[in-house]
Amino acid sequence: MILSHLYSRVSRNTGKPLVILTLILSVSFTTAKAQPESLVADAKQAMRDATTYMVEEVSTNGGYLWQYLPDFSRQWGEMEAYETQIWVQPPGTVSMAHTFLDAYQVTGDEYYYKAAEKAANALVWGQSVYGGWNYLIDFAGDRSLKEWYRTIGYSGWRLEEFDHYYGNDTYDDDVTSDAARVLLRMYLERLDPKFKPALDKAIDFILESQYPNGGWPQRYPLKYDHVKLGLDARGDQIETIIFEDYTSYITFNDDVIWENINFLLQCYLTLGEKRLLDPIRRGMDIYLLTLQGNPQAGWGMQHYPDNLKPAAARSHEPKSLTPAYTLGNAFHLIRFYEWTGDSKYIARIPDIINWLEESAYPEPMTWRGGRTATHPRFVEIGTNRPIYVTRRGSNQKYGRYVLTYEDDLLLGHYGMRSNLDIDLLRREYERVRALSPEEVAINSPLKPGRFEGEGTGITPQHYYDLNRSSFDDIPDEEQVREIIRALDEHHRWLTTGERTSNPYIGPGVNQELTDTYATTHVGDETDTSPFTDESDQEYLTTREYIRNMNLLMNFVAHQKR
Repeated sequence: MILSHLYSRVSRNTGKPLVILTLILSVSFTTAKAQPESLVADAKQAMRDATTYMVEEVSTNGGYLWQYLPDFSRQWGEMEAYETQIWVQPPGTVSMAHTFLDAYQVTGDEYYYKAAEKAANALVWGQSVYGGWNYLIDFAGDRSLKEWYRTIGYSGWRLEEFDHYYGNDTYDDDVTSDAARVLLRMYLERLDPKFKPALDKAIDFILESQYPNGGWPQRYPLKYDHVKLGLDARGDQIETIIFEDYTSYITFNDDVIWENINFLLQCYLTLGEKRLLDPIRRGMDIYLLTLQGNPQAGWGMQHYPDNLKPAAARSHEPKSLTPAYTLGNAFHLIRFYEWTGDSKYIARIPDIINWLEESAYPEPMTWRGGRTATHPRFVEIGTNRPIYVTRRGSNQKYGRYVLTYEDDLLLGHYGMRSNLDIDLLRREYERVRALSPEEVAINSPLKPGRFEGEGTGITPQHYYDLNRSSFDDIPDEEQVREIIRALDEHHRWLTTGERTSNPYIGPGVNQELTDTYATTHVGDETDTSPFTDESDQEYLTTREYIRNMNLLMNFVAHQKR
């Protein structure tokens, strides 16, 4: 153990002695078993060192942003943030809390539980009076948050979700459902009653915000006060079009509906609340109600108003059908069939497959670095023609997104094409169709069944499967050593090539509608949207911390097994 610790410390701070120490260590251990055991200890120590730095030096009241300059002179969530702010959505505070809990379950180290508890407390502090969460939490309060929206948030050209302060909560990007999931995990870990009120409040919020037909809006309580302008160039003339406030529409984007169903199902399995069954079933049925008729059996990516027809959302998201979301929703229908044995959920899968085939490009194409594309992102309703989006102008204040049939100046920050595996959907459909309803739903979490946990004191309340981490990605010993060596002298994993942004200097002034920034991630110097930093600047990121922690946890857990 002493030699192992010396190995890890020296190899982080020097280069040449590394090979010599490796040779010494390989000779010192006389059995094949000793070296992995020592490496497990080193991996655990690296995990603890890195976590200590994140908890004690990086966190703000237990919460986290996405990335920081090493000297903390600037920091970012999805956009640049104040020092008083934390980001809720992944890979921010909720992702860190899940990682801490995973590490606690793998190692039994109380420090990780305390770290998760601090993160959960930050989420409880930031929970709104309604019961959900916004993208970010500002510990300086409402005045500070409104100023951020007025300046940095408003000036992010491509991030329209931040250019207006609603004062309500969002389901976008798994914000509210995943924050609620953290509280569920914290409550179940020790049945600590202090987390139950906030958890119940979140569950009630999700139930209250569900429409009677089973859908959920993007934001709640409902607002209708923010419209946007765009340009339509699909004809001979360019016309200005109005994008209504879409946040009250039923939303599939970023799996809003699926994540709410998933969370309520986890609550049903662990808390046993019968009242959750009807919202779960109505949530599943909204997929059928919003599936469009033949010959375009698909879904829009974004939002559905009362008429249950696809509508426009952000000004770079036109009213259309979306092959990528159609494929994803079809897989959800197969899962619903496996939960219920009700054939209504798969009855129209053949129609969906037919439309996906008809909306595909004649031949797969390559674009952006050699990536393969089989489908356009947006398909026009009625004509089945691809719709593309470009933009004109220089900044958020005066720039406009343009809907067009042309594909020569595609957006750089938003993929206009998708690569879809229709054959996989076809195989999954044939697999479940070959089973009887009783066979397909034999392991349904919605059916009555006895809890199968083993061991003294095991109860359903202790059972929790987030179904997000996997031990499939198990690093080999050299990969583990590389991860350990990558820690710097402060026990940080620093990376380059991360996202930066222009500091806020005021609203845009250039009113020219040129194509200069049509395909870029960021506009002129007044655009606060993030873009890739191609310099050698190093960053401290939660994403890199979580990635390395998951790899080390998988290694440690695999060795234990």
